[in-house]
Amino acid sequence: MKSILITGGTGFIGRALVGALIEQGYRVCVLTRSPTLAAENLPAGVSLIDNLEMLKGHVPDVLVNLAGEPLAGRRWSPATKLLFRSSRVEFTNKLFAYFVGRGVYPARVISGSAIGYYGNCGDRLVDEREAAGSDFAAELCGDWELAAKQFEQAGVSLCLLRTGIVLGANGGALKQMLPPFRAGLGGPMGGGGQFMSWIHINDMVRLILFLIERPAIVGPLNAVSSQSITNRDFAVALANVLHRPALIRMPAFVLTLMFGEMAKTLLLSSLRVLPTRALASGFEFRYPQLSGALENLLKK
Repeated sequence: MKSILITGGTGFIGRALVGALIEQGYRVCVLTRSPTLAAENLPAGVSLIDNLEMLKGHVPDVLVNLAGEPLAGRRWSPATKLLFRSSRVEFTNKLFAYFVGRGVYPARVISGSAIGYYGNCGDRLVDEREAAGSDFAAELCGDWELAAKQFEQAGVSLCLLRTGIVLGANGGALKQMLPPFRAGLGGPMGGGGQFMSWIHINDMVRLILFLIERPAIVGPLNAVSSQSITNRDFAVALANVLHRPALIRMPAFVLTLMFGEMAKTLLLSSLRVLPTRALASGFEFRYPQLSGALENLLKK
């Protein structure tokens, strides 16, 4: 089976992906700052390295680059913005430089990005043909993708994975939402009319596996379900699954006071994104509807 090098393998998506790859018999190596900690959170059979020199000249068949400091959950100071950039753009540059130094590259690279690339699109449906937005998240994603495109220029099959809100009970945005909703204190954010584009963690992992085996799929690809939903409807659906009300709205000005630019860009902006290229490539979502996704994740 193919050898896979993963960065960001201890993150929410990375952990689920590593487990699925091991189950399917791939040879998996994870680049991590803390192999000891990673060994406690990843399945047996994974090779762990803390620097690329430990590859000892071996070039993986596939590189899955998911590394990146999480954007949500805190205010964006100049220092945190630099951290966001260095953990994505500069890190991807370093990955490319390593392979340049050896004169040989992975045959396939799947590199992370996000639907934040498109900026605030209101209620307009957008897909991979949409131009980049102009806010910080859009510029960050654009620069991240430019760094990854160095692999493309070297002749590598490159797919840019523009990921939406990944839903899973054990991590990501949903895990952060659950405590207030379970306490009956959940509700819409701001006006609630902003669209959210999401994907079930199982579909996210299945999509990456799908792309690993289909090197002809290159360029940007939206990792989102085919059903975008307003924040208001999302809150109602989540509350219904938990048998709780969804009456307590968090005003936009409160979110902005708490989180500043992060709130405006991630919580209050609207992204109604279509997975046009995934569907055209033959990928089938197991959880295309939010109600089914939440039922699967929370009623276990």
